Amino acid sequence: MRSLTERDIRNSFINCSKGEAKRLAVPRDLDQRPWDDLDFLGWRDPGAPDRAHLVTERDGELVGVAFRFTPARRALMQRSLCALCLTAHPRGGVSLMTARKTGAAGREGNSVGLYMCTDLACSLYVRGKKVPESGTRFEESLTVQEQIARTKANLFAFLDKIQA
Repeated sequence: MRSLTERDIRNSFINCSKGEAKRLAVPRDLDQRPWDDLDFLGWRDPGAPDRAHLVTERDGELVGVAFRFTPARRALMQRSLCALCLTAHPRGGVSLMTARKTGAAGREGNSVGLYMCTDLACSLYVRGKKVPESGTRFEESLTVQEQIARTKANLFAFLDKIQA
């Protein structure tokens, strides 16, 4: 992914108003992000524990999505699977992220959801740059490049649901 500026990020959101996009908390460490290892920039809002944001590049355009989520309960023996990168996490490492739909449907309150890594570090898990709390990912027969392609396809399918 190419490096992004705060302006790029704020102008990319598809499911919130320009005013909401202007007020959302953008990461201050953009110059320190591992852009070459990211398929999307994802972050949680430090001032609002129930909000998260994601920006990706699709067909040369930036697409940003605002999410709401409830952090998962921390069950000791339960594992959850991220629907984007298929990384299994113990104890609340996956949360249901809900995004308001675009257009009239979103204004009427319609939303869609997807179980995702709570820390939104899917790109790093797939590449082996970050290890889940359990210590490992499931071994797959797909190459890393194929896993990256699958993660992007899963993300784009979710974006299509937001824009439907």
